[in-house]
Amino acid sequence: MMHYAWLIAFTGTLVTILAHGFGRMSYSVILPSMKDGLSLTYTQLGSIAMGNFIGYLSLAIIGGFLAARFGVRRVVFISLLLIGVSLFLTGFSESFTFAFFMRLISGMGNGGSYVPIMALPAAWFVMKKRGLATGIVSGGIGVGLFLSGILLPPVIAAFGNDGWRYAWFFMGIAVFILAFVCYAFLRNSPKEKGLSIYGGEEEQKGEAKVTLFSAFRDVVVEPEIWKLGSVYFMYGFSYIIYLTFFVAYLTKEMNVAPVAAGRIFAVLGVFSIFCGVIWGWISDVLGRRYGSMFAYLTLALSYVVFAFWKDPTGFYISAVVFGITAWSIPTIMAAASGDAVGGRLAPAGLGFATLFFGIGQALGPVIGGWLKDSTGTFTNAFILAAVVSLIGAFGSLILKKRTQ
Repeated sequence: MMHYAWLIAFTGTLVTILAHGFGRMSYSVILPSMKDGLSLTYTQLGSIAMGNFIGYLSLAIIGGFLAARFGVRRVVFISLLLIGVSLFLTGFSESFTFAFFMRLISGMGNGGSYVPIMALPAAWFVMKKRGLATGIVSGGIGVGLFLSGILLPPVIAAFGNDGWRYAWFFMGIAVFILAFVCYAFLRNSPKEKGLSIYGGEEEQKGEAKVTLFSAFRDVVVEPEIWKLGSVYFMYGFSYIIYLTFFVAYLTKEMNVAPVAAGRIFAVLGVFSIFCGVIWGWISDVLGRRYGSMFAYLTLALSYVVFAFWKDPTGFYISAVVFGITAWSIPTIMAAASGDAVGGRLAPAGLGFATLFFGIGQALGPVIGGWLKDSTGTFTNAFILAAVVSLIGAFGSLILKKRTQ
């Protein structure tokens, strides 16, 4: 019979669809019509995105430690419910302040669910299978992007000026209901099903009984976690500029029809569905440091193409190149966190590394939006994203060499 570990991985896919695909990435699709509906500037839109990422950062760190203490299943379930309610309430926004606050809460739920679920394969799979399994979990981000790009533009168009509100309502209801499905299937460890870790025996690092203090103590003294965090920062800063302003750049600056822009965004989502599996496997084979380096180089290429190849062909090529690498870095970071501190402490380790990632992605949209407002074009923002991604590529060489 199929090992329950694979059901955990695919349930994790559903969690990332809801938490990351709907809870965060959908904002790029709704952003143009929400801008018009609330008369916002691009700096304000970037600030709303920053609010989401501040919330994400706060719960990504705390949520990782809470999951190590109380279990991934419980923390993920509560976080998904929080996302569902806050997405629904975002549809009632009448001001920048209310929208900012709702996105802040959504970000908290996102961090509380995404980080623990990405780390969960470390408890179910041995190291040589961990990258692949984590890649399956991250595949939900691409599915969520695809669904957002396909489903939301027609919803927005169907309801006229208030279409963006109904898009938020739709996603909020979907996340709330499906949170119960995730809870039904998730388990914290193989022991809860009377099983052993999939792929063979492996020594588990960390204490048998984890406390918040012991988790924090064991994680912060691990040098590799600090290295992972510094590299992860570059991804957070660069990729979010690209995704946040993707649709706005096409529709407001390149005069692409909203539905056509949604299709390009959906193509990005389709190609990103299996990118975690591919790059997770690459990192299993080549090691985390070289997997990360090649992933950053590919991401930088997608940003350069988007900035300079200003026609539909260029837009699609950029979307495809980004899509095949989109969630490579989070997948590699999650697997590497498990490598560094073991399955029990993997959520805490990834949560701590996410502190650096979160700072990067909180700064990216604000600086990107400011560059647009001050220069009149998104091109400079995408160039900045490419430069930071190249720094991430060479910075990846500080990561631990493959040992097995």
